[in-house]
Amino acid sequence: MAPDTVHSIERLRRARFAVAAVFCVHGAVTGSFATRIPWIQEHAGVSAGQLGLALAFPALGASLAMPLAGAVSHRFGARTALRGLLALWTLSLTLPSLAPNVWGLCAVLFVYGATAGMSDVAMNALGVETENRLGKSIMSSLHGMWSAGALIGSAAGTVAAHLGGDARLHHLIAALVLTALGLLFCQGVLDVHSTPDAEAPPRFSLPPKSALIIGAVGFCAVFAEGASLDWSAVYLRDELGSSAGLAAASTTAFALTMTIARLAGDRVVDRFGAVRTVRVGGAVATLGGVLVVLAPHAAVAMAGFGLIGLGVAVVVPLAFAAAGRSGPNPSQAIAGVATITYTSGLIAPSAIGGIADVTSLVFSFGLVTLLALGLVVGAGVLRSADRKATPAPTPDGAPAKTSGPVGG
Repeated sequence: MAPDTVHSIERLRRARFAVAAVFCVHGAVTGSFATRIPWIQEHAGVSAGQLGLALAFPALGASLAMPLAGAVSHRFGARTALRGLLALWTLSLTLPSLAPNVWGLCAVLFVYGATAGMSDVAMNALGVETENRLGKSIMSSLHGMWSAGALIGSAAGTVAAHLGGDARLHHLIAALVLTALGLLFCQGVLDVHSTPDAEAPPRFSLPPKSALIIGAVGFCAVFAEGASLDWSAVYLRDELGSSAGLAAASTTAFALTMTIARLAGDRVVDRFGAVRTVRVGGAVATLGGVLVVLAPHAAVAMAGFGLIGLGVAVVVPLAFAAAGRSGPNPSQAIAGVATITYTSGLIAPSAIGGIADVTSLVFSFGLVTLLALGLVVGAGVLRSADRKATPAPTPDGAPAKTSGPVGG
């Protein structure tokens, strides 16, 4: 093998680890914020209802800002765009704890969500480009690294909360550390530029039809994930009379199942393909939903929630991979899928609660089971995620052979 080829392959491997570390940093911000929400609520003096309103603003900000990521990457290149957008996201962690009231909290969470969404699109597009050049699946493990980062961030936040630490100081320290790490890791990612004749993407545009279809599959998976994360503990407590400790353990077990499945998912996808993996995963998640709905006691329900997590774990990474290969503008397609999945994550918890108020939580998770079954039916739209690319010994920084901007 020629020395230049060996050097190129080694550089791609380093780029893979670098983008994985970026995913971990991104997740750590989310975990750091989530654990201090009670402190932020008390400090801002907002009621539970007002907090619920404020927590809708991150998804709103993300949905509106995601389409901008492609234009930023087109102008500055993938590496520079990711470096700037990730730094904005990590530094935005300092904002929520400074909010003086509900309106201030809504405003800063809008900014928090906007920076989250743009950096999310940038890192996923770079992940897809790295996967294409390596010629093997890596998107599942990248999202597994995001989950691992969220667990690390939440663990640190739990310690800070247990010690009674001021969230403003905690988040300032966390933001500075994560910003430094993010800037360091961004140095190793691919530096992808648009071809000289590529037209700049519009700042705002509707996602292509292919992204809407792929996003529908992602919607089903994220709805099941969000419902299980937010309501599994309540389900065990209210429907099955479990203790508070056991109910909380079900949520932790679900999150761990998701993380482990994503970290191991790439080998499964490479062996069986994206479509077959999602179909089997949908069947597993459907079985899990049936166990939850019919559970006579907590152990069966916990097993059901675990199967749901196992079944939906790799769907969103594969949806991003399929979107990144579905047309000439990967960033636009990924932004479209990301917007749909963010929306699903936003409405799932409230939808489950609203249905439960009218009927019951058992009926709500019947709906989750039907959406999991939808993964079996709709898995075929992820067929483009199966397409592999041969590793390209392109010099770092050279234009990629694409007709549109790649890498965020």
